[in-house]
Amino acid sequence: MAYTTIDNPSQYFLTKLYAGNGSTQNITGVGFQPDWVWIKNRAQADDNAVTDSVRGVTKELNTNDNGAESTNADGLTAFGSDGFSLGDDVIYNTNAENYVSWNWLAGTSFTNDASATGIGSIDSVGSVNTDAGFSIVSYTGTENLGTVKHGLGVVPSAIIFKNRSASANWKVYHKSLGATKGLKLDSSDALFTSAGNFNNTEPTSSVFTVNTDAGLNGSGNSIIAYCFADVKGYSKMGSFIGNGNANGPFIYLGFKPAWILFKRASDGTNNWGIIDNKRDTFNPVTQQLHSNLNNAEGTTSGNGCGDFLSNGWKIGVSSGSRNASGVTYIFLAFAENPFVTSTGIPGTAR
Repeated sequence: MAYTTIDNPSQYFLTKLYAGNGSTQNITGVGFQPDWVWIKNRAQADDNAVTDSVRGVTKELNTNDNGAESTNADGLTAFGSDGFSLGDDVIYNTNAENYVSWNWLAGTSFTNDASATGIGSIDSVGSVNTDAGFSIVSYTGTENLGTVKHGLGVVPSAIIFKNRSASANWKVYHKSLGATKGLKLDSSDALFTSAGNFNNTEPTSSVFTVNTDAGLNGSGNSIIAYCFADVKGYSKMGSFIGNGNANGPFIYLGFKPAWILFKRASDGTNNWGIIDNKRDTFNPVTQQLHSNLNNAEGTTSGNGCGDFLSNGWKIGVSSGSRNASGVTYIFLAFAENPFVTSTGIPGTAR
């Protein structure tokens, strides 16, 4: 029996830290040519900057802002075989300031003419890695109910959407919330319920559904979607219920986490949290950033954001943003090491 198909998660996702030089520089050591790069200045209140290979270099979106895509000639200027190149924009490369980049591999381009293939009703182009359960999908909105090919070949567990052409909130579909509800990546807002987003229709193994909401399907607008599927031993999108106790819940992932994005979902206005294994190399995990804020990196008190364990994530604090009693939290997690490899050999313990 194969326990996982990915023994080395760092071939598909990697957190890379670097220091700015205030000029131009090549960031290497990622280990692959990334297709989606998310950069944040840890030292200053600068925007979260997102660039991908489908939209192209210098095309910037900011997860903490609902604004349209901008062109930043001094931002991320090239994707390299082992990383990426930067200009001197302060969001990416201020001299002597510390940055974090989160890097995902897609790699296989696709084009879908919906009328010719019979897959979906809206044409799409993108890049996909079916082994890693990740795709980047670009399409033009119609403001009418439609379906879009995502390329994964399995049902997505989470999808992050952004209208590139207009000011509109980032929208998040997550399997734990269902297709009647959603969250906004750029906002601390609580869960919303609206058929205007996903038409109360779950994604299938071939397409996702969009309705009339401008953020997902504005007429004539360019939309980008980042799609994720669960891959055993590599990625997991799920939820947990807080217990309001310092001895918080243990969330089994099947791997030692490398990166987790999480959000209080069932009620309340709490920020999204981002934690990783490079900014925190030992437990507890305390260095936190936020998709919906431009804040510099903050250190959480006490047991912080819990512990990264060989098989999951242990919450060790009573906190409204991480562990309120009876409250549902959702997460997207990616692996450093699978708990058990494809040969049945245990992964590396933390």
